[in-house]
Amino acid sequence: MNDSAHHQRTQDATGNRIRVVISGMDCVTPLGDDASLAAHLHHGTPPFMPAPVLPGAAWCPVNAFDPAQATDHWRHRRYLSRGGLFALASALGAARDAGWGASAPDGAALVTAHGPNLDITSDFPHCHCDVSGTGDTQGDAPSPCATSTHGGPTAACGVNGMNGVDGPDEARHGLSRDTAGLDHPGLDALWLLRWLPNTAASAIAQRLGIHGEGLVVGTACAAGLQALGEAYRRVRHGLAPTVLAAGGDSRLSAGGMLGYARADALWHSNARPASHAEALRAMRPFDAAHGGFVPGEGGAAFVLETEAAACARGATIHGEILGFGATLDGASLTAPDAKAHHAECAVRKALDDAGLTPGDIAWVAAHGTSTPRGDAAEALLLQRVFTDAGHRPAVTALKSWTGHLASACGLAECALMLRAARCGVLPPIRNLDTPCSPAAEGLDLVREPRPFPQGPGLIQSFGFGGQNAALIVMPAGTREGL
Repeated sequence: MNDSAHHQRTQDATGNRIRVVISGMDCVTPLGDDASLAAHLHHGTPPFMPAPVLPGAAWCPVNAFDPAQATDHWRHRRYLSRGGLFALASALGAARDAGWGASAPDGAALVTAHGPNLDITSDFPHCHCDVSGTGDTQGDAPSPCATSTHGGPTAACGVNGMNGVDGPDEARHGLSRDTAGLDHPGLDALWLLRWLPNTAASAIAQRLGIHGEGLVVGTACAAGLQALGEAYRRVRHGLAPTVLAAGGDSRLSAGGMLGYARADALWHSNARPASHAEALRAMRPFDAAHGGFVPGEGGAAFVLETEAAACARGATIHGEILGFGATLDGASLTAPDAKAHHAECAVRKALDDAGLTPGDIAWVAAHGTSTPRGDAAEALLLQRVFTDAGHRPAVTALKSWTGHLASACGLAECALMLRAARCGVLPPIRNLDTPCSPAAEGLDLVREPRPFPQGPGLIQSFGFGGQNAALIVMPAGTREGL
């Protein structure tokens, strides 16, 4: 597209920039539902606790989630993973908040963030994986697992199945050795739906009557923010009149914890199990004592449309998306770029898209995973973009409150920041005692609650394998007329 065509698509008839606003939102997080978020962020205690599936680890669950109620008792909810249920529940809530009524507006599009379903034992309870780290596959067969029914985190089970399966009698079930342990009487006919990347999107589209473009984003921990960015692009460039961006994720299962444990990404205690007090202190972004992240779970969804359309129908506006940028490291399959050069490019792309300079940014919601490599690289990025330019926006890290929501983290953190802005209080980084590096020391890391800064903010998400996304948001009430 040439420059002239680009400007025509991103400007209205009077030559003004097309503004893309958030006119509906909802979320499900460990801090409670949308209505209780602010209270928890101000003076609540997040539900970090020892992880029952992995001694020495911690997790941060959504404790009060009723899948039936959250999905309006939809009879096909059993075909969604727990993360998919969070996505659907958030999408339904965002549509209600936007005033969609019985179905989506004509031409509405859908962009969803997807993370892999790792809840292996929910569908295959006879497959056992060693999450203890011992590799012990000897002894008696493990006792049956307390498995998920896709409405709660998978409870503890003995695991060993990385080396094989321990399943039903082959002769009785007529199975080959390759499938023994996989097929069983309790397995749904359409169990595969829980493992496909587009099932949540299909469910949302069916429930809300969305018939426009559909896109599923699978860029690991950057997926949620990138889904929101892609939704913004579609509205701004006139590809859809309104777009719903949604996502949900949960790795609180034996399979999920095993994956993170083997990747050496989890916080862990020397105690077996970890104490509750240790779990509460485990997630500490940018702190010198950081030692890995704590998984959380949840989801969020947003309805985007032009400001003109939202105002014309009297919609409540929660905020405006000003700019978006995304890049790839193109290096390691796992580790972030230690210097965060390509992540910095994503931030600068977002600034350019918004027509802003680093000095215009009032606050930053950092990715802040509490991993030594990730925190050090992100601090260097923020130093180069802001500190070296003589500017120190307030920096917070919401994973210290929720744990790491994986592919849904960017969506959920955007929702949390908009809610915090509405209440006028910027949440601090929990458990931050001593900054982890000289670059971190030079940042304005928020250690106590403070008045929410006026002006636009930057949200960052960086995914496993070098996926980088940056979004610039203006909360409602922090721009004249919004």
